[in-house]
Amino acid sequence: MHERSLPASPNWYSSRCSDVSSSGLLGVGAKNIIYLIDVSASSCRVVGELVGHKDLVSSFSFCQHEVQSHICVSSSNDGSVCFWDSDSKVLTKEHAAHQNPVAAVHWSPVDKNLVVSGDEKGIVVCHWYNTGDTASFFPEPRTIFCLTCSPHTWSTVAVGYKDGMIVLIDVSKKGEVMHRLRGHEDEIHSLAWSPLASEDAFYSRPEDSEATSGVSAGDEKGCYLASGSKDQTIRIWSSAKGKGVMTLKLPYLKKRGSAVDPGVKERLWLHVHWPKRRPTQLVSSCFSGELVLWDLTKTGKQRWTLFGTSSEGQNHSRIVFNMSSVHLQDDKELLISTSMDREIKCWDLASLDCCWTLPTLGGFVYALTFSPVGAGCLALGVGDNMIRVWNTLTTQNQYDTRCFWQGIKSKVTALAWHPKKEGSLAFGTDDGKVGIYDVFSNRPPQISSSYHRKTVYTLAWGPPVPPMSFGAAGGKPSYSLYSCAGEGIVLQHDPTKLNGEASDIDKLIRDTNNIQHKLSPHTDLSWKPDGKVVAIGNEDGCIDVYEAPSLKLLCSIQQHHKIINTLRWHHDHSSPPELHCLLASGSSSATIYVHDLRSIIENPPESPAVLTEPYRRLCGHTAKITGMAWSPHHEARLATVSYDGTAQVWDVLQETAVSNYRGHVGYLLCVDWSPVDPDVIWTGGKDFTLQEWRVSKQEFTKPPKGKKMVELKEKKKANLKKKENKKAPGAGGAATPEMNGETVTGGEKAGLSGEDEEDEVSSTNSSLPPSVSAPFEMQRQSFTAIKSKDKPDLNVLKKKKPRSMLPISTSMDHRPKEDLLQDCITLASVTHSSAPPAGCVPGQGEHIHLGLFSDRQALYRMFEAEEEGHVETGHYDSVVYLRLWSGDLEGALQLATEKGELNDHLLTIAPMAGFQVWSRTVEAFVKQLCLQEQYLKAASHLLSINKLYEAIDLLRSHKLYREAIALVKARLPADEPVLKELYTCWAAVLEKDGHFSAAAKCYLAAGASFDAAKVIARKNDVSSLRTAASLARLSGEVTLAQSLALRCAKDLAAAQDWIGAQEVLSSQEILLVHRLHLCVAELLSVTLADSQAASQPHVSNHTWASPGEHHTSIQDQVRDVWEEQFGVSQKSAGHRSAGALLQELKSVESPTPTANIPLRQVQLYSSLHLTRAVLSWLLDDDGQLIKELWQAVAWLRDAGHFCVSEELCRLLFPGGDVSVCSRKHSKILHHTEEEAKAAANSLQAFVHYHHLYKQWWSSSIQIQSSVVDSSPGEKTKVVNGGVSESEESIRPATRSCDKLDFDASQLLSQDHAASQATQRSVREIQERLAAMVLQHGRGQGGQLDSGEIEAEGPTEVSPTRETSESQGSGDAGQRPQQQESLLSLSVKMSEHQKQLADLPDTIKMYPHPDVIECCLVLLHLSKSLPSLPESLQQEAKDLLRKYGTNPSILKASRQFLT
Repeated sequence: MHERSLPASPNWYSSRCSDVSSSGLLGVGAKNIIYLIDVSASSCRVVGELVGHKDLVSSFSFCQHEVQSHICVSSSNDGSVCFWDSDSKVLTKEHAAHQNPVAAVHWSPVDKNLVVSGDEKGIVVCHWYNTGDTASFFPEPRTIFCLTCSPHTWSTVAVGYKDGMIVLIDVSKKGEVMHRLRGHEDEIHSLAWSPLASEDAFYSRPEDSEATSGVSAGDEKGCYLASGSKDQTIRIWSSAKGKGVMTLKLPYLKKRGSAVDPGVKERLWLHVHWPKRRPTQLVSSCFSGELVLWDLTKTGKQRWTLFGTSSEGQNHSRIVFNMSSVHLQDDKELLISTSMDREIKCWDLASLDCCWTLPTLGGFVYALTFSPVGAGCLALGVGDNMIRVWNTLTTQNQYDTRCFWQGIKSKVTALAWHPKKEGSLAFGTDDGKVGIYDVFSNRPPQISSSYHRKTVYTLAWGPPVPPMSFGAAGGKPSYSLYSCAGEGIVLQHDPTKLNGEASDIDKLIRDTNNIQHKLSPHTDLSWKPDGKVVAIGNEDGCIDVYEAPSLKLLCSIQQHHKIINTLRWHHDHSSPPELHCLLASGSSSATIYVHDLRSIIENPPESPAVLTEPYRRLCGHTAKITGMAWSPHHEARLATVSYDGTAQVWDVLQETAVSNYRGHVGYLLCVDWSPVDPDVIWTGGKDFTLQEWRVSKQEFTKPPKGKKMVELKEKKKANLKKKENKKAPGAGGAATPEMNGETVTGGEKAGLSGEDEEDEVSSTNSSLPPSVSAPFEMQRQSFTAIKSKDKPDLNVLKKKKPRSMLPISTSMDHRPKEDLLQDCITLASVTHSSAPPAGCVPGQGEHIHLGLFSDRQALYRMFEAEEEGHVETGHYDSVVYLRLWSGDLEGALQLATEKGELNDHLLTIAPMAGFQVWSRTVEAFVKQLCLQEQYLKAASHLLSINKLYEAIDLLRSHKLYREAIALVKARLPADEPVLKELYTCWAAVLEKDGHFSAAAKCYLAAGASFDAAKVIARKNDVSSLRTAASLARLSGEVTLAQSLALRCAKDLAAAQDWIGAQEVLSSQEILLVHRLHLCVAELLSVTLADSQAASQPHVSNHTWASPGEHHTSIQDQVRDVWEEQFGVSQKSAGHRSAGALLQELKSVESPTPTANIPLRQVQLYSSLHLTRAVLSWLLDDDGQLIKELWQAVAWLRDAGHFCVSEELCRLLFPGGDVSVCSRKHSKILHHTEEEAKAAANSLQAFVHYHHLYKQWWSSSIQIQSSVVDSSPGEKTKVVNGGVSESEESIRPATRSCDKLDFDASQLLSQDHAASQATQRSVREIQERLAAMVLQHGRGQGGQLDSGEIEAEGPTEVSPTRETSESQGSGDAGQRPQQQESLLSLSVKMSEHQKQLADLPDTIKMYPHPDVIECCLVLLHLSKSLPSLPESLQQEAKDLLRKYGTNPSILKASRQFLT
């Protein structure tokens, strides 16, 4: 295809954008193309491209298995993964499993069918080449930077992430994570597996790993993994252990001239490569392009060796991105590296020397030209801001290229060698700079002080013309440098004095040819080789030929009708004289014209001639012509390049096509003929490549056209559509016609119009990771064709065109050509003749648009007509502006007000019409803004006319309280009533929305502290209540502060946070009695928890709240703590006296106990009675003391907490005697009143009751179980909660004794037995009555609802029907057989109730434990306690006979009574 070529630069910031196959074929991803380069130890050659990706190539990998080593895989930023055949250079299959840009792809070295890829969102996909199947995994939600498949285990893949994490996954187990390797602090740039399938020991310092004598893997089978990271370290990991074994820190190398400063974080890409045959050696990149070989068996500075130290200048000059190695047949191991310096280098791993360097190009090739003096010296102007000079004839180094970048900060768009002086090269750039390089010295270029405003199109050396040609013979230069640029002027520079002013040759052209009119902008110039005439091409397609040195116009060629892109004179050496005057021209149309100007040059005409017919016409290209070159070896043979993507060789005299070259992708920009080989031509273009090719070896003779051309056009359209959707570079087809011969507006020349190049990059760009930018930093722009008249730039299409202010007159200028030409005649006759044509009034009717070109009256007439048009279409803003322009400011404002079209701009100019008008306009604008819901802006405008209160009202009415308050506080005094009003309103709104703390701030600001505290307390959690209490206290709201503090303390106590509760109350002295209550509650809670009667988690306790000694009663503990901690004793007086405190505590309500109240709450209520009891003790009120103690115990018992109640009895009376209140303070109780005695007896009975059960539990288990089985129902009924098996199981085993240790006769009270029997009967009757009513209701409901009739016949249920389920077989024998009626039951009920009413109050108020139950337990005990008195047993039996009428009791007592 082509001989030699310079490919596009490999993509940057990619972990694997190049790879080399086992046969020595290197694949490199550059832009959206993969270049294939054949490498050997001595040279390299670009052998082809893989074209097909629509976006940047992000990763590339060869299959390393011999059978299919020609197959390779690549991934792209558009999410695609493509498989290629590198032999036939075709795309074999494409996968679209990824939805995001793919960051890395790798072909498994173990499994020839497995390819693994990972994208930026963290998704890993396995592709099976043979079946086409894919499987996706999502091991980590992080950005993947690189991945690599293990060379030993097919299923193991290492993945490196942006945040420094490395993960080893098993793809055979759905991507399961085997190890997470943590250690790096920044992006993972590269991962490399050791070629050895074991973990043999390297040298390692103790701090590098746990092992001290080297790294060893133990028994586990593993393999080492190397990683390179942006954190400037390389780490070696053990895959068996899943942890790091060695860390290598990059050495700071001294560059020439300066050392690297470790403190300065410079741009770094750290790539690691583990050569196949060197398990102990690792290659890595370094800070600024150096390559380092690490010996993992050594330590310290001996650990690393630099590449390329044998001679100067071998290393890369910028950071290295990728490395890959290959072992060739000649037993040489080569390493290939790609770098930011746009060079691909090949290294010999044995000697560490550079074998060869292949330069690459990072931008469009805009210009190429061979030196006329130095044979084979080719200069390239490239879009990556550099000039390359290539000595194409050297035999030693095929690619002997030098780069020049100093002084150039933009794309190099034009080049010209000096015709005589060797090594002098002029250059022009995209930013308008012109300079001259001496390519044989290292000096920076000379830069002309005269800059162009736009892109430099062409440079040409020619004879000086005035004013430079004046002066002494020795003083004037033999050659001047001419530059033509995008703004359309040609400057003449003096090469000896570039800092002097350059002259514009247009002045000389005007003076010599006496031209008054404007000259057309120039776009190209070409001096005839003999320096006698110069041809200048213009934007309008005309070519002017001038005679030197006065630049007299000889002729004007009016052949082209589009911008002239290129002009070339035929050379004058060794060719017939008749060919010397041939001028070839190419424009933005596709035809090349050749003119023979011999007669005009040899016999100049008196007045300039106009040529309209060409000498030869060359047709075949299908898009604009961008460059031409005459062959120096042939006569009248011309090479041309075009936007149709091809280069064409013509035989001009025969007008025939000789050869067509189609090796480029995209359009071409420059061409030159080899100065030494007649068959070789060089071309460069949009695809970032320079290609050398032979004319004789081309398959085609003419450019593509017909069907193929149509297809290419369609393809181009499709690409442009895609680009509109996502701005990314696309690949032009083999010969993409970017613009089919369209004009370029604004005189922009083909190929140099500053088109959006995908990725031309400056050498000083900052580092951007792949996730931020594509591998080239300017790739954000889409590639589009030049901005042309017919097909405007896509970016322009996106912007909406602004509406015209003068649409009617504008539309008149878009009529047919004949009408427009007639307008010019009409206008000329109006302007220059005294009597205008009949019926022609400029600014009116058919001539409305001429108002713009006539007098002011005509303009006003035109305005009136335009205003009418705007009103009809509803564009009132345009009417306003027209009135404004004509000076009617008040009218303009009036109209804008009426139509609601006022805006900020009109408001700013309103004061010009006076204060009244301005004020009215502001008010109108405020109304308009309110309709548009722009209230803040409206209020601000009201302030501008000093309407402060109106502004505040406006804000308040729209609930913008915050802004209204800010305005009031900023402008009005502090006591302004409106402020309080605003705060209150806002607080109400906030409270309604549940923003209580914000509402409280408003109330506080408004001086309503009470409301503030109340609103905070509404949240009702502990922190809110505590805050509310503090707030109320600080504000002097004492009563509220007390109630809130109390609420808060209760919540804290319920949550067992005792310290917090005491703290809340401690701030208010008046709440002392509540503190005493909480103190008792805490002691009770801690003591019960200690005995495990009620174990609850405590949030916080006081140190004094510890369980007392076993023989100390809880009331003694309470007294001691009160005296020590709170200063309350019998002697304390004032508000601390026991009397005052008890009075205060009596006001606290205590509800009726129920089974639903939680234990914590029950303990609080019980402790309240205990507190009252201790205070009564301090007052020596024995009666009140015993009643309160009874209440404390009864609370726990009645709420169903049997065991806790028992434990409290033990705590209150450790000796079991209720008359002994305190042994410590020797307090014995003496009761005189009946109630106190009854309370004491009841309490004593319950203490004995608990002892009775204890005695029973400690006796025979067998007997115990039979009793529990025999009467569970009754026992649990009488004693709330009774005792269950679980409670029994937690009872401590008491030692068995042979006699009762208490007086059991107190349990067998005749009065209480009678009372309990009556209550039982009442309950029974109530149950039977309820069941009767229920059945009666069911019978009626059944008849009414479902229409069913009962089997017995009558629908009403007989009131005598037996209903209660409790009357089972047991009571059948006891009861009379006849059924009881409702009446008889009611009579019985009233009898029982009368009996209950007759009982003394003390029996009802202070009940005893169930007497019948106690009888049964005593009789059971008599079996195991022979010493139980006979009289006691007899008494129990008598009570059973008399009161044990219940069926279940009869059943249980049968064994004792028969």
